[in-house]
Amino acid sequence: MMQSPSLQTTLLDRVDAGRGLVEPLLKYANRPDVIILALPRGGVPVAYEVATALNVRLDLMLVRKLGVPSQEEYAMGAIASGGIQILNEEALRGHRIDRASFNAVVARETQELSRREKAYRGNRPLPPLKDQVVILIDDGLATGSSMMAAIQAVRAQAPARIVVAVPVAPHETVEALRYEVDEVICTRVPEWMISIGYWYRDFSQTSDEEVITLMQRAWQRESSTGAPREHSDV
Repeated sequence: MMQSPSLQTTLLDRVDAGRGLVEPLLKYANRPDVIILALPRGGVPVAYEVATALNVRLDLMLVRKLGVPSQEEYAMGAIASGGIQILNEEALRGHRIDRASFNAVVARETQELSRREKAYRGNRPLPPLKDQVVILIDDGLATGSSMMAAIQAVRAQAPARIVVAVPVAPHETVEALRYEVDEVICTRVPEWMISIGYWYRDFSQTSDEEVITLMQRAWQRESSTGAPREHSDV
């Protein structure tokens, strides 16, 4: 029998989820070589809490899930900034996706990726990631396709270390990611995943406006304080 999550195991909202990731990431606090990359939209409020608490830089990694045409919540792959594309071969075979349908989804999601890039970043350049410790944060993972696309996009820039930090993900996804990055932090690995939103009391959609507001706050904080302070308290 499937059980409902208790108040002790559910997350209040994305702010609560971010605060829960701070302690496992404390060793990265106040380090100028650390940058957090949030996966918009839902990953931004989570990552904002972590970056603010740890006094490290925050930026974006734009990723779009390629949903199966008849079941859009189920990922048949993902794309990321820089022309990165990840395919879920099992989903493609199981749903018998023809080339025309697949290309239509890719075209639509590529257009949305470009729109968000312009809306969120404006003319702000992408941050250099070479020799940096990159922490990728989302509000949760299901198949992990979007995160895999983000990992590939980051790896192409030769970072010193890649860390994935999420509030909730199924065991099989967490274990698969351990082979792809240097460290995986997941504070909730439920026996039954069901959906990411199931493990939140408030999983209302994050808006473009919220993403823009939080990123502007983060970038203003960085420009006013400069590099992270070596002996700042978290």
